Amino acid sequence: MKELYDLIILKSSQREIQKIQKDEIGKILLAIKSLAQNPRPLGFKELVGIKNYRVIYIVEDVVRIVEVSGVRHRREAYD
Repeated sequence: MKELYDLIILKSSQREIQKIQKDEIGKILLAIKSLAQNPRPLGFKELVGIKNYRVIYIVEDVVRIVEVSGVRHRREAYD
């Protein structure tokens, strides 16, 4: 199945992902990958929650890009 949007994960987000516990990383990466198919899931607010973590992203419809700008613990994501 062809991805509808290209994913861009900023370097800063990649570093944030590397600091997360190993058992959570797989779930977070699956959630990020799913944004290529559906960048506006139910409850969409340019923020996707995976347990205690939030993926912060923007959607550029004209160029069909989802840019992940942060992956943070939920207590830090809402600042």
